[in-house]
Amino acid sequence: MSNKQSELIYGLHAVESAIRHHAEDVLQLWLQQGRNDKRFQMLSGLAKNSGVSVQSISADKLKKKCPGVRHQGVVAQIRRQKQNKVELEDLLEREELLLLILDEVQDPHNIGACLRTADAAGVDAVIVSKNRSPALTGVIRNVASGGAETVPYIQVSNLARAISQLRDRDVWVVGASGDASTDLYDLTASKRMALVMGSEGKGMRRLTRESCDELIAIPMQGNVESLNVSVATGICLFQIRHLMNTASA
Repeated sequence: MSNKQSELIYGLHAVESAIRHHAEDVLQLWLQQGRNDKRFQMLSGLAKNSGVSVQSISADKLKKKCPGVRHQGVVAQIRRQKQNKVELEDLLEREELLLLILDEVQDPHNIGACLRTADAAGVDAVIVSKNRSPALTGVIRNVASGGAETVPYIQVSNLARAISQLRDRDVWVVGASGDASTDLYDLTASKRMALVMGSEGKGMRRLTRESCDELIAIPMQGNVESLNVSVATGICLFQIRHLMNTASA
Protein backbone atom coordinates (compact mmCIF):
# COMPACT_ATOMS: atom_id res chain seq x y z
CA MET A 1 0.00 0.00 0.00
CA SER A 2 1.39 3.43 -0.94
CA ASN A 3 2.28 6.18 1.53
CA LYS A 4 -0.73 8.16 0.27
CA GLN A 5 -3.03 5.33 1.35
CA SER A 6 -1.42 4.58 4.71
CA GLU A 7 0.40 6.27 7.58
CA LEU A 8 2.42 5.31 10.64
CA ILE A 9 1.31 5.79 14.23
CA TYR A 10 3.34 5.06 17.33
CA GLY A 11 3.19 4.83 21.11
CA LEU A 12 1.50 2.24 23.32
CA HIS A 13 -1.75 4.12 23.97
CA ALA A 14 -2.30 5.31 20.40
CA VAL A 15 -1.62 1.92 18.81
CA GLU A 16 -3.66 -0.03 21.36
CA SER A 17 -6.62 2.30 20.87
CA ALA A 18 -6.36 2.00 17.08
CA ILE A 19 -6.48 -1.80 17.31
CA ARG A 20 -9.35 -1.83 19.82
CA HIS A 21 -11.53 0.63 17.91
CA HIS A 22 -10.50 0.28 14.26
CA ALA A 23 -8.66 -3.03 13.88
CA GLU A 24 -9.80 -3.30 10.27
CA ASP A 25 -7.67 -0.24 9.45
CA VAL A 26 -4.49 -1.49 11.17
CA LEU A 27 -2.36 -3.11 8.48
CA GLN A 28 0.81 -4.03 10.38
CA LEU A 29 2.19 -3.87 13.92
CA TRP A 30 5.92 -3.73 14.64
CA LEU A 31 7.18 -4.42 18.16
CA GLN A 32 10.71 -3.88 19.41
CA GLN A 33 12.74 -7.07 19.76
CA GLY A 34 13.86 -7.99 23.26
CA ARG A 35 10.84 -6.55 25.03
CA ASN A 36 8.49 -9.07 26.56
CA ASP A 37 6.78 -7.23 29.40
CA LYS A 38 3.07 -7.65 30.15
CA ARG A 39 2.05 -4.58 28.15
CA PHE A 40 3.82 -5.87 25.04
CA GLN A 41 2.36 -9.35 25.50
CA MET A 42 -1.12 -7.86 25.83
CA LEU A 43 -0.68 -5.70 22.73
CA SER A 44 0.70 -8.58 20.68
CA GLY A 45 -2.16 -10.84 21.74
CA LEU A 46 -4.76 -8.15 21.05
CA ALA A 47 -3.36 -7.58 17.57
CA LYS A 48 -3.24 -11.28 16.67
CA ASN A 49 -6.76 -11.87 17.98
CA SER A 50 -7.92 -8.91 15.88
CA GLY A 51 -6.32 -10.26 12.72
CA VAL A 52 -3.45 -7.75 12.66
CA SER A 53 -0.06 -8.94 11.44
CA VAL A 54 2.64 -8.63 14.14
CA GLN A 55 6.39 -8.49 13.52
CA SER A 56 9.31 -8.07 15.95
CA ILE A 57 12.11 -5.86 14.62
CA SER A 58 15.23 -4.23 16.04
CA ALA A 59 15.27 -0.88 17.79
CA ASP A 60 17.33 0.54 14.92
CA LYS A 61 14.72 -0.45 12.34
CA LEU A 62 11.94 1.06 14.47
CA LYS A 63 13.95 4.26 14.73
CA LYS A 64 14.26 4.41 10.94
CA LYS A 65 10.51 4.03 10.57
CA CYS A 66 9.78 6.86 13.04
CA PRO A 67 12.92 9.00 13.41
CA GLY A 68 13.07 11.62 16.12
CA VAL A 69 10.02 10.48 18.09
CA ARG A 70 9.47 8.54 21.31
CA HIS A 71 7.75 5.46 19.90
CA GLN A 72 7.96 3.31 23.09
CA GLY A 73 8.95 0.31 20.98
CA VAL A 74 5.59 0.23 19.17
CA VAL A 75 4.83 1.33 15.60
CA ALA A 76 1.83 0.48 13.44
CA GLN A 77 0.89 1.08 9.83
CA ILE A 78 -2.74 2.10 9.46
CA ARG A 79 -4.98 2.80 6.50
CA ARG A 80 -5.17 6.55 5.96
CA GLN A 81 -8.59 7.70 7.05
CA LYS A 82 -11.00 9.39 4.73
CA GLN A 83 -11.82 12.91 5.86
CA ASN A 84 -14.70 13.12 8.33
CA LYS A 85 -15.55 9.48 8.96
CA VAL A 86 -18.40 10.87 11.08
CA GLU A 87 -20.46 13.65 9.53
CA LEU A 88 -21.56 16.70 11.51
CA GLU A 89 -25.10 16.35 10.20
CA ASP A 90 -25.39 12.90 11.78
CA LEU A 91 -24.25 14.22 15.16
CA LEU A 92 -26.86 16.96 15.06
CA GLU A 93 -29.60 14.33 15.25
CA ARG A 94 -28.64 13.56 18.87
CA GLU A 95 -30.80 14.84 21.71
CA GLU A 96 -27.76 15.65 23.86
CA LEU A 97 -24.56 16.93 22.31
CA LEU A 98 -21.22 18.39 23.36
CA LEU A 99 -18.80 19.60 20.69
CA LEU A 100 -15.35 21.19 20.85
CA ILE A 101 -14.42 23.69 18.13
CA LEU A 102 -10.77 24.70 17.71
CA ASP A 103 -10.24 27.97 15.84
CA GLU A 104 -6.78 28.13 14.22
CA VAL A 105 -5.16 25.89 16.83
CA GLN A 106 -2.23 24.57 14.81
CA ASP A 107 0.29 23.04 17.20
CA PRO A 108 -0.08 19.23 16.95
CA HIS A 109 0.79 18.75 20.63
CA ASN A 110 -2.01 21.10 21.67
CA ILE A 111 -4.48 19.43 19.32
CA GLY A 112 -3.50 16.00 20.62
CA ALA A 113 -3.90 17.17 24.22
CA CYS A 114 -7.32 18.64 23.38
CA LEU A 115 -8.42 15.33 21.82
CA ARG A 116 -7.29 13.45 24.92
CA THR A 117 -9.25 15.84 27.14
CA ALA A 118 -12.24 15.70 24.80
CA ASP A 119 -12.39 11.93 25.18
CA ALA A 120 -12.21 12.21 28.98
CA ALA A 121 -15.01 14.81 29.04
CA GLY A 122 -17.30 12.80 26.76
CA VAL A 123 -17.14 15.19 23.81
CA ASP A 124 -18.98 13.94 20.72
CA ALA A 125 -16.58 15.46 18.17
CA VAL A 126 -13.79 17.98 17.69
CA ILE A 127 -14.32 20.39 14.80
CA VAL A 128 -11.49 22.29 13.08
CA SER A 129 -10.97 24.34 9.94
CA LYS A 130 -9.56 22.22 7.13
CA ASN A 131 -7.29 25.07 6.01
CA ARG A 132 -6.23 26.43 9.40
CA SER A 133 -5.57 23.30 11.48
CA PRO A 134 -3.62 20.16 10.54
CA ALA A 135 -5.11 16.80 9.65
CA LEU A 136 -4.50 13.95 12.08
CA THR A 137 -0.82 13.02 12.25
CA GLY A 138 1.28 10.52 14.17
CA VAL A 139 2.27 13.25 16.63
CA ILE A 140 -1.36 14.22 17.29
CA ARG A 141 -2.38 10.58 17.71
CA ASN A 142 0.50 9.89 20.10
CA VAL A 143 -0.20 12.92 22.31
CA ALA A 144 -3.93 12.12 22.27
CA SER A 145 -3.14 8.73 23.87
CA GLY A 146 -6.04 7.03 22.12
CA GLY A 147 -8.38 10.02 21.99
CA ALA A 148 -7.87 10.44 18.25
CA GLU A 149 -9.35 6.97 17.71
CA THR A 150 -12.43 7.55 19.88
CA VAL A 151 -13.37 11.19 19.26
CA PRO A 152 -14.33 12.12 15.68
CA TYR A 153 -12.06 14.82 14.22
CA ILE A 154 -14.17 16.76 11.76
CA GLN A 155 -12.56 19.16 9.28
CA VAL A 156 -14.82 21.81 7.76
CA SER A 157 -14.16 24.28 4.96
CA ASN A 158 -15.70 27.27 6.73
CA LEU A 159 -15.75 27.37 10.54
CA ALA A 160 -18.12 30.35 10.83
CA ARG A 161 -20.59 28.62 8.51
CA ALA A 162 -20.35 25.42 10.57
CA ILE A 163 -21.06 27.40 13.77
CA SER A 164 -24.06 29.01 12.08
CA GLN A 165 -25.28 25.53 11.16
CA LEU A 166 -24.98 24.46 14.80
CA ARG A 167 -26.93 27.47 16.02
CA ASP A 168 -29.66 26.84 13.45
CA ARG A 169 -30.01 23.35 14.93
CA ASP A 170 -30.40 24.58 18.52
CA VAL A 171 -26.82 24.06 19.68
CA TRP A 172 -25.75 26.78 22.16
CA VAL A 173 -22.28 27.94 21.09
CA VAL A 174 -19.99 29.29 23.81
CA GLY A 175 -16.65 30.92 23.03
CA ALA A 176 -13.82 31.22 25.55
CA SER A 177 -12.22 34.66 25.67
CA GLY A 178 -10.10 36.29 28.35
CA ASP A 179 -11.96 39.61 28.06
CA ALA A 180 -15.48 38.14 28.27
CA SER A 181 -17.77 39.61 30.93
CA THR A 182 -19.42 36.28 31.81
CA ASP A 183 -17.57 33.99 34.22
CA LEU A 184 -17.26 30.32 33.21
CA TYR A 185 -18.81 29.35 36.55
CA ASP A 186 -21.86 31.55 35.90
CA LEU A 187 -22.63 29.71 32.67
CA THR A 188 -26.01 28.01 32.30
CA ALA A 189 -25.83 24.76 30.38
CA SER A 190 -28.25 23.32 27.86
CA LYS A 191 -28.53 19.79 26.47
CA ARG A 192 -26.75 20.71 23.24
CA MET A 193 -23.60 22.80 23.51
CA ALA A 194 -20.42 23.64 21.63
CA LEU A 195 -17.28 25.17 23.14
CA VAL A 196 -15.06 27.30 20.89
CA MET A 197 -11.38 27.73 21.77
CA GLY A 198 -9.08 30.09 19.90
CA SER A 199 -5.39 29.80 19.21
CA GLU A 200 -2.80 30.82 21.77
CA GLY A 201 -1.83 34.45 21.47
CA LYS A 202 -4.48 35.54 18.96
CA GLY A 203 -7.49 33.79 20.45
CA MET A 204 -10.60 33.44 18.32
CA ARG A 205 -10.81 35.24 15.00
CA ARG A 206 -13.29 38.13 14.86
CA LEU A 207 -15.82 36.31 12.68
CA THR A 208 -15.67 33.21 14.87
CA ARG A 209 -16.12 35.32 17.98
CA GLU A 210 -19.13 37.11 16.50
CA SER A 211 -20.67 33.76 15.54
CA CYS A 212 -20.89 32.58 19.17
CA ASP A 213 -24.06 32.83 21.24
CA GLU A 214 -22.12 33.70 24.38
CA LEU A 215 -18.57 34.46 25.48
CA ILE A 216 -17.12 33.22 28.76
CA ALA A 217 -13.86 33.73 30.65
CA ILE A 218 -11.95 31.54 33.09
CA PRO A 219 -11.53 33.54 36.32
CA MET A 220 -7.78 33.95 36.84
CA GLN A 221 -6.58 34.27 40.44
CA GLY A 222 -2.83 34.75 39.97
CA ASN A 223 -0.53 36.92 37.89
CA VAL A 224 -0.46 35.02 34.59
CA GLU A 225 -2.72 36.45 31.91
CA SER A 226 -3.58 33.27 30.04
CA LEU A 227 -3.36 29.48 30.01
CA ASN A 228 -2.17 26.98 27.43
CA VAL A 229 -5.09 26.26 25.10
CA SER A 230 -5.24 22.58 26.05
CA VAL A 231 -5.30 23.42 29.78
CA ALA A 232 -8.01 26.05 29.28
CA THR A 233 -9.97 23.59 27.15
CA GLY A 234 -9.91 21.02 29.94
CA ILE A 235 -11.15 23.50 32.54
CA CYS A 236 -14.01 24.69 30.34
CA LEU A 237 -15.05 21.26 29.06
CA PHE A 238 -15.29 19.65 32.46
CA GLN A 239 -17.29 22.55 33.88
CA ILE A 240 -19.69 22.39 30.93
CA ARG A 241 -19.95 18.61 31.24
CA HIS A 242 -20.69 18.98 34.96
CA LEU A 243 -23.45 21.50 34.23
CA MET A 244 -24.93 19.33 31.48
CA ASN A 245 -24.95 16.26 33.72
CA THR A 246 -26.57 18.23 36.54
CA ALA A 247 -29.23 19.62 34.20
CA SER A 248 -30.04 16.12 32.91
CA ALA A 249 -30.25 14.54 36.38
